[in-house]
Amino acid sequence: MAMGLASTRGGGRRGLGSRRRPMSEINVTPFVDVMLVLLIIFMVTAPLLTAGVPIDLPDSRAAQLPSDQQQVTISIDEAGYVYIDDAAVELGGLPQALESIPRSGEGPDITLRADRALDYGRVMAVMGELNRAGLNRISLITNSAAPASVNAGSSGEE
Repeated sequence: MAMGLASTRGGGRRGLGSRRRPMSEINVTPFVDVMLVLLIIFMVTAPLLTAGVPIDLPDSRAAQLPSDQQQVTISIDEAGYVYIDDAAVELGGLPQALESIPRSGEGPDITLRADRALDYGRVMAVMGELNRAGLNRISLITNSAAPASVNAGSSGEE
């Protein structure tokens, strides 16, 4: 009987001694590696998130407006073709394309990008279609660099 108690007690000790304590430290090396990879991915893709239609914007000294979540970019290239975000709009199809823009509350903010070589009438025609569609919150996008001269048309002599 003594032998049975001794073997039971010895087996119990061996079970307690072989248990491992839980690890209380967190290994952050994999976390840092993943975060650095994500940072590099975002740094590479962030410049690509702007509107993809190449346009030569005019210059202006105006302050930049705060950007909102609900924003639609309409671009007019040098040839006069209209794009909603990056999708080309068929000729004469602008009113239907503007009606398909999702709206909530006051409607989306429209940012209008137009090439500096465009005729003023073409830009006004697109703005008229925006007004007819009920999209009245329009921001005109320009380059932030200061123009060469405000009085470029005057001779400077009096």
